[in-house]
Amino acid sequence: MKIGVISADQAESAHENRVAITPDAVKKLSKLGFEVIVQAGAGRGAYYDDASYQAAGASIAATAAQTIADVRIITTVHDLPASLVEQLSLGQIVIGMLDPYRNTNLDSYATKGVTAYAMELLPRTLSRAQNMDVLSSQANLAGYKAVLLAANEYTRPFPMFMTSAGTVKPAKVVILGVGVAGLQAIATAKRLGAVVEASDLRPTAREQVESLGGKWLDVPMSEAEAQTAKSTGGYAWTPSEQYIKDQAAVVDKAVSAADIVITTAQIPGRQAPRLIHQATLAKMKAGSVLIDMAAGTGGNVEGSVADETITTDNGVRIVGADNIPSLLAAQSSDLYANNLVNFITTLIAEVEGESAANDLTLNLDMDDEIQGALAVTYDGQVRLTKR
Repeated sequence: MKIGVISADQAESAHENRVAITPDAVKKLSKLGFEVIVQAGAGRGAYYDDASYQAAGASIAATAAQTIADVRIITTVHDLPASLVEQLSLGQIVIGMLDPYRNTNLDSYATKGVTAYAMELLPRTLSRAQNMDVLSSQANLAGYKAVLLAANEYTRPFPMFMTSAGTVKPAKVVILGVGVAGLQAIATAKRLGAVVEASDLRPTAREQVESLGGKWLDVPMSEAEAQTAKSTGGYAWTPSEQYIKDQAAVVDKAVSAADIVITTAQIPGRQAPRLIHQATLAKMKAGSVLIDMAAGTGGNVEGSVADETITTDNGVRIVGADNIPSLLAAQSSDLYANNLVNFITTLIAEVEGESAANDLTLNLDMDDEIQGALAVTYDGQVRLTKR
């Protein structure tokens, strides 16, 4: 059975250096019984040349069309362009970060009889799914790199320096959104010597922030709200209007005094929530830096633009960081490829007998809690419920 690896250059998204399957992943797939076909140059942006894929046992196809011609599974970083979707055939499988809630190809996939798996939809509460979690693997690296981007833009040092000429105060960093990316950003900023404060809509994130040495931006809440937030783990908690108003005031005060702000809040299928408005930006010091990791989905910071750096009238720099994992393409590709291999393993049917590799078959089971959650098209139907 053949697996194809499509170059990210085929995707409609710009500035992508990652590749879906690395040479190390090729070896793992070969051991499972797959034959891997890689589009020429697919790994170039992640520093994997065609020769390294061939050394790992893969074949090289000259074009995307040749790569998908007779493979059963197609792996990609982002969704395929519509022109390539038209070349797919009945029974093929597409696996990647397909941006399902904004994907315009789902009807075409269904019409073609293609099974499409969107890796972003993985149930993150399942322990057996953790090694397939592409959002976590990519966000971890993004949180780290976001701090380095901020350090590069900021014209002062992060740590405190004591010199004969005077003392240099440490940079004050505020992290808004304490998911995987936010926690890694806190840890990285602390390692660089900054003073870090953080906020999240989930009060339960406080313990994680403080365990990394950050200061929690505390928002007062009623006893009933505290109990509700605790009982739901924070994720299903719906805060009151008063809590949201109080949190905005706390965030406004912290951001206004910050040297660096990193925002990480994104909601799959929706515009990113607006966390910082012009009124707050106007209070910030000249030379302050904001890294908006949600710039590609509308932005957490008012005025941010994906892949652009904007300087406000009062000298604040807003960096629209649209695709940070691509800046760490070699490592992010390694992790992403491992996520895909682990998921592909779940598609393999258990075969009795001596030679499972020779009898490799797939078991597409929509009743499986992982497959069923990731499949956005199957059996000629779009399975995704639009948000």
